[in-house]
This record gives sequence, C-alpha cells and structure tokens, in this order.
Amino acid sequence: MLHTTNKQTHFVLVHGACHGAWCWFKLKPLLEAAGQRVSAFDLAASGINTKVIQEVATLSDYTKPLLEFMATIPPDEKVVLVGHSLGGMNIALAMEKFPEKVSVAVFVAAFMPDSDHKPSYVLDHYNEVTPAESWLDIELMPYNAETESEISLLFGPKFLSSNLYQLCSDEDRELAKALMRPSSLFSKDLKTNAEIFTKRGFGSIRRVYVVCDEDNTIKKGFQQWMIDNNPVDEVKELKHVDHMPMLCDPKQLSVCLLNIVDQYA
Repeated sequence: MLHTTNKQTHFVLVHGACHGAWCWFKLKPLLEAAGQRVSAFDLAASGINTKVIQEVATLSDYTKPLLEFMATIPPDEKVVLVGHSLGGMNIALAMEKFPEKVSVAVFVAAFMPDSDHKPSYVLDHYNEVTPAESWLDIELMPYNAETESEISLLFGPKFLSSNLYQLCSDEDRELAKALMRPSSLFSKDLKTNAEIFTKRGFGSIRRVYVVCDEDNTIKKGFQQWMIDNNPVDEVKELKHVDHMPMLCDPKQLSVCLLNIVDQYA
C-alpha cells in the first residue's frame, strides 16, 4: 500500500563515502510518489562533482555542496536531513550551521557525532574497534607525500560484496563498482581543526537513528554504541537490510522515513 501523508515535506538525502546522489535512485521516486519533495546531490569529489578528493582538505570543504544548498532554503522553510553512513557527519555540519532550517535529522546506519567530544570521536572509536583484517581490499592512499596528509579511501570489490552490499542485487553491486569514487574520513581535520558541535546548534535538533540490522560495515552493536553515546529522540530498526537499505529494501526505508515525518516534521 502506498503511504501518503497530508503535508509535503522536503527531504534532503546525503550519501556516504565513495557514493553519490546516484545511490538514492530507488528511494527518491518512492518518496515523491508519496507526495514528498526530495533533493539528492553529490558532495565534493563525489558522483559527478568535478573536484577530485585530493582537492578536498576538510569535512567542511567536502560538505560545501550541502551547505550551499542549505543557504538557499527560505528562512520560513524547514527540511528533513537524511544522512547515510559517513553522511551523518555532513548532516551534523548542516545542523550546526542552519539549525533553524531543519525539522528533524535522520541518521541511517550513519556516523553520529556528539556535542561533548572532538568531531573525530566516533570515527576514532570505530577505527579502534574495527580489526584491520575487516577492511579487506579497501584502498587507503595518502593525498600527497606530506606526513600529515589526509588519507583517501576507496571500497574494493570484496569489501563491497561482503560488507556493504551483501543483501543487494548483482545489478546494484555492478552499478556501485562502476560509480564509486575515492573519498576520505578527514581524520586529521576532524582531530585537529574542526570545532566541536554545539548544543545550541547541532544539539538543538530532534534526531532519529535508523538501525540496519544486518549491516556488516557499521555493525548493529556500533550503531547502538553511538545511540548510547548521544541519545536520540527515537530509534527505528530496519529488518534484513545491509549497509545500503536504500538499495536492498527501498520500500521499507521509505515507509520508515514517512513515519518519521508524520511524527516529527
């Protein structure tokens, strides 16, 4: 049954590392069919954005397309920010800078920072608890010869098949292999330069966390650790989905998002 809500909400969909706006291609029409407005675009050096990752020094630079978009939203309008995976860090930055323009922020199997620690805190913890061998064939490359260089990362086909897309179709996996681009976790920037997210900015907005139960990349236990570290207004759980719910079960994710806006937007 098609779920429709009486009011139109504006969803802003923010992709994760190595991905682009293309990863929402199944979800976007489902939300639009339910009468919603949907914006999905590429972050810097992602999708068809013309930059390369070596030109993107900070999380702020990487998030620029989202921040520029948020600046164009009229002052009397609010959007629903949806961040997937590393996209949680991008929406956190948008929440910090434009708190008055966000009705609710949804973290879908996403890294979710807090207002107490450095912005790198959850990513640092993730690296500490993730054994090196589980990175499989991810390519990690310094941007340049400097010792303090940021590191770019690109998911390899093994990691993609077993950890990111294990419940997705072969077609989805092939699409990803063709469209993936190198990204970065901006560890140096988030440890040394980036400012802590504030309670009056990022911390003032209602948040919902969407747990993906069979996620092999950001495992359910780690998603729960982030929720315990920075409690949210509500936790929803998607069943039988991997790290890419927008591809492996877009219907379930769209129903979940529509329920969230019924309640919070």
